[in-house]
Amino acid sequence: MTATNPSLTYRLPQVRTLVTALPGPESARLAERRRSAVAGGVGSSVPVYAADADGGVIVDVDGNSLIDLGSGIAVTSVGASDPRVAEAIAAQAAHFTHTCFMVTPYEGYVAVAERLNALTPGDHDKRTVLFNSGAEAVENAIKVARLATGRDAVVAFDHAYHGRTNLTMALTAKTMPYKKDFGPFAPEVYRLPMSYPYRDAAAGLDADGEAAAARAISQIEKQIGGDAVAAVIIEPIQGEGGFIVPAPGFLPALASWAKENGVVFIADEVQTGFARTGAWFACEEEGVVPDIITMAKGIAGGLPLSAITGRAELLDAVHPGGLGGTYGGNPVACAAALAALDTMTELDLPARARAIGERAVTRLRALADELPVIGDVRGRGAMIAIELVRPGTTEPDADLTKAIAAKALAAGVVILTCGTYGNVVRLLPPLVIGDALLDDALTVLETAVRDAAA
Repeated sequence: MTATNPSLTYRLPQVRTLVTALPGPESARLAERRRSAVAGGVGSSVPVYAADADGGVIVDVDGNSLIDLGSGIAVTSVGASDPRVAEAIAAQAAHFTHTCFMVTPYEGYVAVAERLNALTPGDHDKRTVLFNSGAEAVENAIKVARLATGRDAVVAFDHAYHGRTNLTMALTAKTMPYKKDFGPFAPEVYRLPMSYPYRDAAAGLDADGEAAAARAISQIEKQIGGDAVAAVIIEPIQGEGGFIVPAPGFLPALASWAKENGVVFIADEVQTGFARTGAWFACEEEGVVPDIITMAKGIAGGLPLSAITGRAELLDAVHPGGLGGTYGGNPVACAAALAALDTMTELDLPARARAIGERAVTRLRALADELPVIGDVRGRGAMIAIELVRPGTTEPDADLTKAIAAKALAAGVVILTCGTYGNVVRLLPPLVIGDALLDDALTVLETAVRDAAA
């Protein structure tokens, strides 16, 4: 694959090939079936239907081979059909697919908990609970924090995304499409300003991380009171909000304030976790050790699994039966997670993520020097974004962003968009993507940006 991981082989050819216009006739037929079967509230950003996927490609039902720069929203970091993961799934399914850990427990759940306790930041005594989705993990982290502290208030941040349940919608900042007309939401959630270096500087604010943290902490103390706050929850790099990387010093200052005030500091690493940013977890970059960390997405090679890992005294404070769920820590998903973690370790995917980031950011920053529609290039590891603006301003350009995504797809590259203002192209390639395929995708993206800007 690369000089870093030369031994990786692929089941499907790692090439971009178009045999039809997109969407092709089979995808169009499936879209028609979908209209009469699937609820209209479920959206899809790409109008093609997958038939196969491996490494850095998705093959659609019409035989087109597309380059995947989305990874199912940062899920298939080891690829969508990693052999080790597939074999582990089949082996476990041949024995049993479910017993419910709350009824008849099994080793796989315990083994995943042990791995996460060892892998997550900090050398303190830890405990882990497994769930199905990132939103469940976040919701249960808040439950633990409230019970352990005896407090109610929860602090979240501008541009945050934490899920689609009632409580996690309250924590999420963006209204459309996540919150509109779904309220009322869970109470005692307070939103504070995020460190957003690009826009802080444009607004004339001190973009320094410690200064941004001081602004947020001042609002906490004035509007809520530190002794009323159960938890501060933050994505170390914000995902749906626009891949916003806070200025250095912001996260450590918040974590320090939380510790001084008996507040549980929760790092939501649902999107950033498991090698995506070039470390196992993004909060490690500044030495931040969260009290609780939430995880999902890349944890199990595409199977639904999530987790919270935290200080033993916090999680053990919950009464027996207070945490759990029928499917939480499903045995097949646990087998997939153990296999995916083995692949991540064997291939040193944190290092691969850093190499992907260096390769992509170098090219995208050169493109930004050429085109004034690119206001910012940011990210860490294989979590990279370009923010699109109207030339000469910082005014978000969502229409241009949509046009770029459409042009890239027409050429056979799947990219995602995000951002509070809908003006961010985000790149989340599988960490097993090869250099040649990545370079081809970046060339397509560069052409799409130039054509759309023109």
